[in-house]
Amino acid sequence: MRILHTMLRVGNLQRSIDFYTKLLGMTLLHTTDRPEQKYTLAFVGYGSNPEHAELELTYNYGVEQYEIGTAFGHIAIGVEDAQQTCERIAAGGGTITRAAGPVKGGATVIAFVQDPDGYKIELIERKPD
Repeated sequence: MRILHTMLRVGNLQRSIDFYTKLLGMTLLHTTDRPEQKYTLAFVGYGSNPEHAELELTYNYGVEQYEIGTAFGHIAIGVEDAQQTCERIAAGGGTITRAAGPVKGGATVIAFVQDPDGYKIELIERKPD
C-alpha cells in the first residue's frame, strides 16, 4: 500500500495552483472539471502517481472559504535549504508562519508556511546525499 494523494478543499482554484506551482515548485499534473456536479479538481505534485504522492486541490463552485478545524495539522515537504525556500516564498507573496531554524530540542532545520486557504506546510531541510 502507498499514499496516492491528499485532498484539500480550496476557495480559489487558480490562486492555490499558483501557490503550489510557483512558490513550492510543484507541477500541475492534471485537472478535471465536473460542471454537473459543480466542482473542479487540480492535481499538483513533484511527480505523479504511483511513484509520487499528489495533492488534489478541490474547488466546489461558489464556496470561497472553509474552516480548517483542529484535526488537520500540516503537510510536510523536504527542501534542500529551508531559509532560501522561505525567502523565495515570501518574495512571491507567500506567508511564513515560522522562520527557518532548528526544531525545539533537535538539530533538524524546519520552517512553516501557509497556503492561501490557511493550510500549514512544514518545510524540512534535507541535504542531498
